Amino acid sequence: MPKSMTLRLTDEQAAELEAIARVENVPMAEEVRIALAEYIAKRRRDRAFQVRLKASIKRNQEILNRLAST
Repeated sequence: MPKSMTLRLTDEQAAELEAIARVENVPMAEEVRIALAEYIAKRRRDRAFQVRLKASIKRNQEILNRLAST
């Protein structure tokens, strides 16, 4: 199910986003979704991020295991 969110942009960011969306003939929201998908793909390829992600998963799993055992 799609989620809605509020995104606060500077005037400059909003103007640039609007210009890009206009050139590409897509809604601004679609341009944001495209940029977000590219950012997520970049993070998936980022080895340092993956190390931090795995550490976070381990910490959270430990907490969840403690909560489940009480």
